Formats: sequence, structure tokens, C-alpha cells
Amino acid sequence: MNRHLFHPVILLRALLRPIDPVLMLVLACLLGYAVVLMSSASPERIESQLTHMALAVAAMWIVAFIPSQRLLAMGLPCYVFGIALLLAVLLFGDISKGAQRWLNIGVARIQPSELMKIAMPLMLAWFFQKREAHIGWREFIAAGVLLAVPVAMIAKQPDLGTALLVAAAGLYVIFFAGLSWKLIVPVVVIGITGIVAIVAFGDTLCQPDSVWPGIRDYQKQRVCTLLDPTRDPLGKGFHIIQSTIAIGSGGLFGKGWMQGTQTHLSFLPERHTDFIFAVLAEEFGLLGALFLLLIYFVLIARGLYIAAIALTLGTQLLAGAVTMIFFTYVLVNMGMVSGILPVVGVPLPFISYGGTALVTLCLGLGILMSIRRDKLAHKR
Repeated sequence: MNRHLFHPVILLRALLRPIDPVLMLVLACLLGYAVVLMSSASPERIESQLTHMALAVAAMWIVAFIPSQRLLAMGLPCYVFGIALLLAVLLFGDISKGAQRWLNIGVARIQPSELMKIAMPLMLAWFFQKREAHIGWREFIAAGVLLAVPVAMIAKQPDLGTALLVAAAGLYVIFFAGLSWKLIVPVVVIGITGIVAIVAFGDTLCQPDSVWPGIRDYQKQRVCTLLDPTRDPLGKGFHIIQSTIAIGSGGLFGKGWMQGTQTHLSFLPERHTDFIFAVLAEEFGLLGALFLLLIYFVLIARGLYIAAIALTLGTQLLAGAVTMIFFTYVLVNMGMVSGILPVVGVPLPFISYGGTALVTLCLGLGILMSIRRDKLAHKR
């Protein structure tokens, strides 16, 4: 056996071969941000979050070694497994804060809906690649049904935020697969019309006796609170009011690390999870927020580049959808924290506290690295 195969340098190169340096640098910056912010927002959770980070990076590294076509082949079993877990949640999942979203597997509690954010685009990318030669309206209808099943199951938990993210992940694949603009434009027009109507007639629509078809009461209240948080400043509007105060008080340079008053006087709720961006804005100001946006921009640009150079239709769809999931996370979280979008419980990617979400996001990075590695191997 060749002794040189076990030389430390050669072994290190082999281990790092699938790692994309740009994505790795971005991840390092984001996890660094996470540690700094968590140390201020919730120092007692640092140790467990570091464990989550180690597991997530290990998962990313393992996935990066798997050939992209093999990843696509895992789409169907991952989808079926995810549906089975969602069904288990609905039947005997743990209830927390009025929602049944968690599954206790003995050694830990997992949130299967998070895993569907990866399983869904994997499944649909595999599906469209199998039918690449004849993608038509039948394929788009079938894809819509495959997407609707997990989205409906997640919405029933209820978990509107995750349901929207899973729906977005699938819709990105369907859109990139060639869905006609003739079908997209009417949906967009209807959505814009609905938003304008809610804003224009909010006072009437938000009355207690007003019923919104297909919308739960708590979801209606979130939209109404967004329109006017002062309706219930110490109740439903408290999150948005305190978050916008924290963001505005940070100014250009911020109050300094661990000096945020909204954070450390416990005015800011969920400061280690959904509202951690408000902690950043208060303590590091506009400049700190802009630097974070720059890091996310590099992440999304790199992901779209990898999608553009991918070798097959399936890997193009998968890389594009995974990248746009990152974009959606950022858009929705920052939108809800700044009072532009309703509060729907979407974490800030790679920064908010939580193990399942972090592992899922790093799996997405691993998929992008796998697709890029296959492209480089093909060149050789």
C-alpha cells in the first residue's frame, strides 16, 4: 500500500477537495456573527449552539462528498421519509406553544418540517430531470400535487412560516423548470390586489367579527398587527414595536456589543431566535446590518453561479432552488423584524439559535458544493 496516501498534506487536500472556498468563507463569517450575537442575546445557549454548529458543518461536509446525481436519486426516498415524519408529528408529535411541530425520537426532538425544505426541492428536481424530454402541463400539475401534500400537512400543525418556505422551495424548482409566465402573472396580480385591499380596508377587515376564508384567527391577527401594531401594544403588537425600537435605536454605528438596552432589559422577545437581527441592528448599527447583507449577497451570488454552471437540468434546478431558499429566509426574517412583513416565525439563516434549521441550511450548502465539485471533475 502506498504510504504517501496517508501523508497529512495529501489527506488534508482529499478532505477539503469538495469544499467550495467562497461558500466556506461565507459560512465562517455567518457563524462568527452568530457566536457574537448569541453571546450577547443568550449567553447560556452558546454551548449548545456550538454543538449545533459542529453537527451542521459535519453534515455539510458529508453531503459535499456525495455526487450530485446520487443526491438527486435520494429525492424520492427523502420525500417519502419526510411525509412519514410529518404524519407522525400529526399523530403523536409534541405540542409546544399551541403548535404540534416536534417529534421526540428519544435522544433529541426534531422538527421534520425543516427537513422538507431540502427534501422538497430534491424531489422535484429529480422529478423534472426524469421527464426532461417532455416537460408539459401534466408534469407541472403532478409537481404541484407533490408540493401541496407536505405544505398542507405543515400548515395544519400549524406552522405557516415553515409551510410558506417549503412552498417557496418547491415553487422555485417549478419556476426554473419552465413554468409559463401566463400562469405566474395572474397569481401575482391577485396577490397584489389582495394586499392593496387589506391595506385600504384594514379597519373593516380587522374587526373581531370579520372572518377571512381559509385563514386562522391568529394568522389574521398577525396581518392586522402588521398594519397597526398600536392596536395592542402590550400584546400582539409588542414584538414588532420593540423590534423596530431596537433597530432604530442602533443608529449608524450601534450601541456596542452587549450594550443593547432593548436586548438586555428584556424588552425584545425571542431575541436569540426570530428577532436576533434586531439585536444586531441595535448593537452594531446600520453598518453591522449592511455588512451582514453583503455576506448574504455573496452567498446568493455564489449559489446562482453554481446553478448556472451545473451539468444537468436536475442539478441546475436544485442549486437554483436551494439558493433562493436562502434568499427567502433572509427576506422574510428581516421583513418581519423591521415591521414590513407579518411575524411568521422564520429564523435568520445560519445565525438564529436552533439545531434543526442550522443543519438543514448547511445541508443546502453541502448540496451546492457537491454540484460545483462535479463540475470541476467534469472539466478534468
